[in-house]
Amino acid sequence: MRVDGVHRRTIWLDPDGWAVGIIDQTRLPHDFVTTRLETVDAAAHAIRAMLVRGAPLIGATAAYGMALAMRADPSDAGLAAARAGLLATRPTAVNLRWALDAVCAALAPQPPHARAAVAYAKAAAICDEDAAICEAIGDQGLAVFQGAWDAKGGRGTLNILTHCNAGWLATVDWGTALAPVYKAHDAGLPVHVWVDETRPRNQGAGLTAWELGRHGVPHTVIVDNAGGHLMQRGLVDLCITGTDRTTANGDVCNKIGTYLKALAAHDNGVPFHVALPSPTIDWTLTGDPSAIPIEERDAAEVTDITGRTRDGRIETVTVTPAGSPAGNYAFDVTPARLVTSLITERGVCPATPEGLAGLFPERSAA
Repeated sequence: MRVDGVHRRTIWLDPDGWAVGIIDQTRLPHDFVTTRLETVDAAAHAIRAMLVRGAPLIGATAAYGMALAMRADPSDAGLAAARAGLLATRPTAVNLRWALDAVCAALAPQPPHARAAVAYAKAAAICDEDAAICEAIGDQGLAVFQGAWDAKGGRGTLNILTHCNAGWLATVDWGTALAPVYKAHDAGLPVHVWVDETRPRNQGAGLTAWELGRHGVPHTVIVDNAGGHLMQRGLVDLCITGTDRTTANGDVCNKIGTYLKALAAHDNGVPFHVALPSPTIDWTLTGDPSAIPIEERDAAEVTDITGRTRDGRIETVTVTPAGSPAGNYAFDVTPARLVTSLITERGVCPATPEGLAGLFPERSAA
């Protein structure tokens, strides 16, 4: 996607051909800073500390983490240790496990001296595949947006509500939930995005708003609790979010607060769509959302908030009383019955086992 007119991806190989470059998303929206990963430990830290985040980008970073590990220690012990360390960084996003499994499957039959080159090639392929998948999601979602626009009689503005950040910052390029937004904007549809701030880490206010603004997409940042009010007033034509893990029966695990938006959409007759790349589908889970591990993060993400002061300094302040405990559940699960459709790179389907099986028959057969 474009940042001030310049095409960028979220992860790349540095000119030396072995170190990995990323955007430090903890510095956005106030500073655009890139950083260099030179070791598997640095890649693990980038995932754990959320310098990179979003299920597809987590997977891509883990793949390059394995390449950095093989450059340092391509032994079987080094392979196993690197996989275990990276797998432990974020428990909810299924792309992490998927990417590690894909890289390890490619490396296992290779002699140690060949593993680094194979790992780098596999990581690059995973990144290119993710960009292609997300662009295809954009094309599929564009048809959904066009249908919503036609239903409005082609008048006014198509108002879209999204939660968290599922744009290109969460992937290698294009994004998932925002890919159709970019496609629609670039095609000339008059779209406007209601951007949930998405506490506690403010990925909507800080990341979604930043990338939409850099691409020139009209948007308005709102507090998380405003979505239901806007839907009641007829100011939301459709909702679209991403997902960190979707079960084989269509339940959607995404950033905390997604479930509440889906409930409000259901109550107000507003379509609620979920955009997902196929590696985000967990085919091992059917009908038991409690089996999805829900990450619990540092309470400081709830009690503290970081921003730029009027004199230009970046400061972190505490917003809760001293001594008050805080819970920080990072994800929730939206039942399939509340999801209007799943938008994948292969097409759009109902959030049902039959719908997913129709798009991915090879998985249902397995």
